[in-house]
Amino acid sequence: MADPTDKVAENVPGTYYVDMNCIDCDVCRDTAPDNFTRSDEGNYSFVFKQPQTDDERTLCEEALVSCPVEAIGNDG
Repeated sequence: MADPTDKVAENVPGTYYVDMNCIDCDVCRDTAPDNFTRSDEGNYSFVFKQPQTDDERTLCEEALVSCPVEAIGNDG
């Protein structure tokens, strides 16, 4: 489970976030490219846009459950 006290700094405020356990595997970026992107400097993903539609929320949830290291959190 993602740790809300260990969020990467680039996450935009909101329900979804990525923590420092991210291994830069591309799963979230492939699943929800409108919401997750990569930090080239840090070699990890982060939420650059919180989901605004039901479809985006569904894809973010899919990314969350697919994350192999459980680095994606949902505070909602």
